[in-house]
Amino acid sequence: MLAGRYRLVEPIGRGGMGKVWRAHDELLHRTVAVKELTAGLYVTQADRDVMHARTQKEARAAARIQHPAVVTVHDVLEHDDRPWIVMEYIDGPSLADAAKAAGRIEPREAARIGLHVLGALRAAHAVGVLHRDVKPGNVLLAKDGRVLLTDFGIAAIEGDSSITRTGEIVGSIDYLAPERVTGGIPDPSSDLWSLGATLYTAVEARSPFRRTSPISSMQAVVNDEPPALRQAGALGPVITALLRKDPTERPSAEEAERMLLEAMEGREPKAAHAYVPTRAVTSEELAPAQERPEEPAPHEEVAQTAPLPEPAVSGTVAAPVPADRDGGWLKRAAVVALVAALLGGGGVFGILKFTGDSGADGGQDRVTSSTGGQSGDEGKPQAAAPPAGYTKVVDPLAGFTLFVPEGWTRKANGDQIDYTPDDGKHFIRIAADSTPDYGTPLEHLTDLEKQVAKRTDYRKVRLNQNTFRDSTRAALWDFTYTEKQTHPGPRRAKEQMYVAPDGTEYAIYISSPVASWATTEQQFDVVLSGWEPPAKKS
Repeated sequence: MLAGRYRLVEPIGRGGMGKVWRAHDELLHRTVAVKELTAGLYVTQADRDVMHARTQKEARAAARIQHPAVVTVHDVLEHDDRPWIVMEYIDGPSLADAAKAAGRIEPREAARIGLHVLGALRAAHAVGVLHRDVKPGNVLLAKDGRVLLTDFGIAAIEGDSSITRTGEIVGSIDYLAPERVTGGIPDPSSDLWSLGATLYTAVEARSPFRRTSPISSMQAVVNDEPPALRQAGALGPVITALLRKDPTERPSAEEAERMLLEAMEGREPKAAHAYVPTRAVTSEELAPAQERPEEPAPHEEVAQTAPLPEPAVSGTVAAPVPADRDGGWLKRAAVVALVAALLGGGGVFGILKFTGDSGADGGQDRVTSSTGGQSGDEGKPQAAAPPAGYTKVVDPLAGFTLFVPEGWTRKANGDQIDYTPDDGKHFIRIAADSTPDYGTPLEHLTDLEKQVAKRTDYRKVRLNQNTFRDSTRAALWDFTYTEKQTHPGPRRAKEQMYVAPDGTEYAIYISSPVASWATTEQQFDVVLSGWEPPAKKS
């Protein structure tokens, strides 16, 4: 029960920044959606202040906009030393979920959806609010036919001082306007560009600028024209017009509204053709859909609204686009070995902010073993082949290698990398930090231990320095706690943290119910024996 009024019922969405609950307002007897900010629980105070400020800003931004296509914010409250947002509950999927379920959205329906989103954006712009994160996951489709825009978490409010750090932009990479990727100042036309990318994804069933890595996606946004539209019908020229690279060459909101209205009625919006550049079309674009190469798997996405979309690209990225130097997984410091809402599930985790290429060709460095500093064979080379019952996995995005039990699959968990057989009841989690804040992993874990002990019925099994992959800058943490929400019950967890020769701090974590810990602990030793960090590019 929050504030003596809002009773949490069940989680209905989760992202890298937080969790969304279906809840009941006991005072007004209505269903509401409550957003819980979980990512800031165990980051530095400076990062926590930024996250909290963004949450407050989201509520203020949405509250300024009076429009039926904007999700209403009812309340903002403080609980458990962090802010919570109480919002209108929308019974229906996001556009991302609807498009995935149907295969694609028909052009006339997509135009109708676009009209509602545009109306919400015009209302926001009229009161000095830029949304800055328009994407399919932030467009909700109510069962009664309404279309609503949500998640103003990174909105820019006219007159507010910026809470985005210098040199950073925030948002979902393949839906960012080119001027935002290159460090320019966004304006209302930037939101229109994102609307164009959203409509493209809806009708074509693929993102126009998503590539195999975040850095290549950013480069595509800046340099590439979108693939030719083949299923957009009368909506095609409108989308192309909205996706012009130069903000001055995009239609105004008023022009876009007229074009979308015509497309919704099935009429060709002739005015849109003035914005469509002439370009060459590749043979691949002309090929039938079934002959096209399979689209790359989506990257993780920070999603913060109910319901949440399938993971896609997002995060905090540096601008302008950095050069690809060393695999790119750790172009910017990541927060590692943090405590995920121990009161709400997930155990200890790392937030990975992917901003570069994936380095997907896993490394071939010598693998050594860690058995908690007790076996006497730490540093002993291990076989390159996984044992029976395990698979050698090279993570497609981060590029690290490890042995994973057969049947465990990669699961996007916000900006984290998990492998799990049962939606997180048992899981392996990997995190990394290229610029660690602590002198040693032991100092890092000791500080985390103090924070975990404040939040739950924590009990230490062991916490000590050890040797891992020939590095004495390593530590092992073994502990128990009780999870209260997602997978309730007693749990045990182990984390191996170490600093690689290049200064990167890696955390390899496993957790399971206490009842199955004997098997899980054996799995952890095998997982560690197969660990290799991302390969460096020559």
